[in-house]
Amino acid sequence: MALKNTSTTITSLCSIPTLFLSLTLICTLSVTLFFLFSNPQTQTQTQATLHHLKVYISDLPRSLNYGLLDAYYSSTTFDSRLPNNPHHKTHIPKNLKFPPYPENPLIKQYSAEYWIMADLMTPDNLRTNSFTKRVFDLNQADVVFVPFFATLSAELQLGTNKGVFRKKVDENMDYVRQREVLDFVTKTQAWNRSGGRDHVFVLTDPVAMWHVRAEIAPAILLVVDFGGWFRLDSKSSNSSTPDMIQHTQVSLLKDVIVPYTHLLPRLQLSEDQRRQTLLYFKGAKHRHRGGIVREKLWDLLVNEPGVIMEEGFPNATGVEQSIRGMRTSEFCLHPAGDTPTSCRLFDAIQSLCIPVIVSDNIELPFEGMVDYSEFSVFVAVNDALRPNWLVDYLKSFSEEQKNKFQQNMAHVQSIFEYDNGHPGGIGPINPDGAVNHIWKKVHQKLPMIKEAIVREKRKQPGVSIPLRCHCT
Repeated sequence: MALKNTSTTITSLCSIPTLFLSLTLICTLSVTLFFLFSNPQTQTQTQATLHHLKVYISDLPRSLNYGLLDAYYSSTTFDSRLPNNPHHKTHIPKNLKFPPYPENPLIKQYSAEYWIMADLMTPDNLRTNSFTKRVFDLNQADVVFVPFFATLSAELQLGTNKGVFRKKVDENMDYVRQREVLDFVTKTQAWNRSGGRDHVFVLTDPVAMWHVRAEIAPAILLVVDFGGWFRLDSKSSNSSTPDMIQHTQVSLLKDVIVPYTHLLPRLQLSEDQRRQTLLYFKGAKHRHRGGIVREKLWDLLVNEPGVIMEEGFPNATGVEQSIRGMRTSEFCLHPAGDTPTSCRLFDAIQSLCIPVIVSDNIELPFEGMVDYSEFSVFVAVNDALRPNWLVDYLKSFSEEQKNKFQQNMAHVQSIFEYDNGHPGGIGPINPDGAVNHIWKKVHQKLPMIKEAIVREKRKQPGVSIPLRCHCT
């Protein structure tokens, strides 16, 4: 009898109306979830909620960021490093809260500090595209942004009194400003809780914050490459591995490689026309340090058919020459100069000119997010310096391969774009632009940084742990 009742119960539960209702609920739920997560706006909002990097801005005085722009535009001194060049100081109304960044190409190429700061200063209701969320409670922050325009500070000094730039003297106003920043930041609760490891400095100019680099070494440094940062240990220079660097102040474990600001306008793939020149280069032939490679390449290539090697700098005349040269050439040469990279690489990308990178020690922005081999040609220095080798190698690429390079390049152009088109940079940014990609790379470093902070806390007073790792 009990068995019969059980059977009856099961039958009633599995009746047609019950099954129909259950299936209806399941289908309704599935359709709802499908439309919810297939909606791009919902996806963006969900991802933004999950992946915001919380940033606290250190309370530096305005004189160390936007005030430097005021000083630049109010100065009557002409930058002596730009001979035969029109003055790049356009008339700027006084008392602008967010003045524009200088058009002087020597300075503009390093303008990442300006665009990163502008995004953080933009009102919260206009920052829906931003990967970061600005917080005003230090305890909520993942990282602390130090709003010092270090590049502009250095360039102001170099343009007015270069002779004292490497000296720690009161006449060197860049050094004075560096000390002001460090004296302020290192006394804050934020610095003391982490030893500065979660602080972010933008140092796109290779000489930015030159005198205090050892003091900010634990921090997260945003740099265009590692050229000029390495310091050879005296022992390693005499060892069997002379290229091993025993101590550095930079590392891919904690620091982020960021793009130069391109100086040439973006060319859309639909605007591209037939290119007559095989290889193009415009720049200074004579450079320091790694630039010896450039000189040798110049001598090898200058008389090759289909190759244009132009000496010059992207001033008013040079920009037009560079636009014409890059847009009419299939390949653009990118040899090492004073440092392993330059803004020339990013000008080539915006011009859809396939970069030919001859720089063995180069570090590139956003690797892991971007595969440069899909739109660039990498050549070892030893191969490039073989007579006739480079030209023959470039001629071996088929039209199909070159077209594919250009198509891939067009897909990544926006990733290297800082300018959001708003006055002072105050406004919504491109969600796929350079600023968001920089912060995403910082976000990737957080687990390692947080671990380092925790490990540092357990060290006993007076205990010194030597650096053990040469990290690349």
